[in-house]
Order: sequence, then structure tokens, then C-alpha cells
Amino acid sequence: MIKLNVYIILLLILSLADHSYAQKESASVNPTIPNFMELSNDSLRLKLDLTRGGAIAYISKSDVDRNIVNVHDEGRYIQQSYYGGKIINRQNEGQKKAWSPWSWNPIQVGDCYQNRAEILEYKQEGNTLYVKCIPMLWDMKNKPAEAIMEQWTTLKGNVIKVRNKLTCHRTDTIYGEGKAHNQELPAVYPISALNNLYSYFGDKPFTGAPLNKPKVINLRSGFWGKYKNNMVTENWMAFVNDDLWGIGVYAPICTNFLAGMAKDPGYEAHDSATSYMAPLNKATFNKNTVYEYDYYLIVGNLNTIRKSIYSLNESIKSK
Repeated sequence: MIKLNVYIILLLILSLADHSYAQKESASVNPTIPNFMELSNDSLRLKLDLTRGGAIAYISKSDVDRNIVNVHDEGRYIQQSYYGGKIINRQNEGQKKAWSPWSWNPIQVGDCYQNRAEILEYKQEGNTLYVKCIPMLWDMKNKPAEAIMEQWTTLKGNVIKVRNKLTCHRTDTIYGEGKAHNQELPAVYPISALNNLYSYFGDKPFTGAPLNKPKVINLRSGFWGKYKNNMVTENWMAFVNDDLWGIGVYAPICTNFLAGMAKDPGYEAHDSATSYMAPLNKATFNKNTVYEYDYYLIVGNLNTIRKSIYSLNESIKSK
């Protein structure tokens, strides 16, 4: 999640301090809905968590049971989270003091009190999973957002294509309209065992020019690393291990990113330490906004990740 720096830092510090956060059960979980939907092929295994809005909760090699998605708390996973309107104080309505003041912030997994998003629909069609949920307002206590989130997740080889859609139907008058925010498209939390960050920042994108390996900025320094001014010219970043194997996120509309690490490298899916990356795009969410975008997750060695992104770029340009 992102916001004004002081709020995101507070969010992460408190989240990291609560080691039991993700393990606690919410009374809102519907027992008639399965916990997970799953896709697999010869390359990858993927799970969506239907107890948490259908967010991506598990990615592994097909033959190795090792999740590379950090799921330590409700702010992690790979999920939708958006920001709209003014930053306001709603503590008298149940807004948590730690997240006050805060903007309108629907989040796919659940709120900071561990109340979960409500699944409205889920289905599988071939190698595509579809989920539809009512998100929660992150800062509020058991307050569903006046919005619908949808997600189409398709697995093909080592590539996961995701289409996200937010449909707003707000009736409030408190947040106002017209304020633009940087949006995470999406928020991606790999395990911190994937500790090396790579991308391309040059002026010859999609030509195979040498990659950049920026220093991984730790949240202890004050904030995530900022890769702005349209510097991410191939629209992707990746976290890989010392053998150069890991996960990349490719967002064709984004040339600005956040990326970094909370705590220390070397940890796994349920640990408090995590890596983080988010393609950014500025957008305004008003009362009746409908917003859609595509992104891709690519798993493999660094050369494979980049080659797959090049193929995706060519395919997108040819449409």
C-alpha cells in the first residue's frame, strides 16, 4: 500500500510488529466458499485466496512447494488497492487511530481490523480464474467499500496475466472528488529471499541493452525506493535470488515504480520480512469511476523474465 510517506511507514511498522496478523480467522469468512482456487501447468502453480477477496496468495514452481508470495499480513499478497479523495479523520466512525487521517482506500484482502472482503462470485473457465468481491476500506472497522473489484487471472507457461477492474458506486460526500493519487498497479510482495532487484532504466528500451541493478532500499531508511520521472522504460522490475531466479512484474502503462525491502533478506512467505514492488500510475477515483488495467507476473531466471516481457510487449504493440 502507498500513501503519504509518514502513513505508509507507520502502516508497515505496525504490520511487521504483529506476527500473528495473517493467521487470525475473521468471522466474516463464508464457510460455503472454498478457501482457494488453483491453476497449475508444467511450469507454475498458482492459488487465489477466496477468504481474502481472491487475491493472489501462492505462486510456486510446479514441482516445488515453496510459495514466493509474502502473506504475512492483510496488507501483503499480490492485490488490488486504490486511493481516492481527500485524506480525512473518521476516528469517531471507527477509523483506526494509526491510519488516521486517511483517504478512501478500498483494498482487496481486508481491513486493518482483519475483516475480510466478501466474495460475490468465483468461477473457472479453462486456464482463467474469475473472482468478484466487495473490498473493505483499509482504515475503517468492518466498513465495506462502495465499490466492486473484479479479477481475471490467466496462467500460460511461466506467465500469469491479470486483468483488474474497480467499479465505484460511492454515495459519500466526505472525501470529495477530483484528487489524483499514485495507484499501485498492483501491490506485489515477493518473499525477501528474492533479494536482488533488476530493471532497465536506459534510453534504448526493448533492445537487449544491459540491465540495471539498483541498490535495494530498505524501509528502515524512511521509505521504499522511488523510480520516478518515467525512468523504468521497459515497464518492469524483478526480484530474484542470488542464482538470478525469481519473479518480475510487467505493467505496460507504467514507467514509474516503487520497490524495496522491509526488514532483512532471506525470509519466506509467512515471515514479517518482505520484498515489495509496485508499478505506479496516477489516477483519480471519483464516485462513479470505472478503472481497468492489465499486468503480468513472470517467473523464471532473469533472462527468461526479460525475454517473456519482450514477447508480451511485441504482442501488445501488434494489437
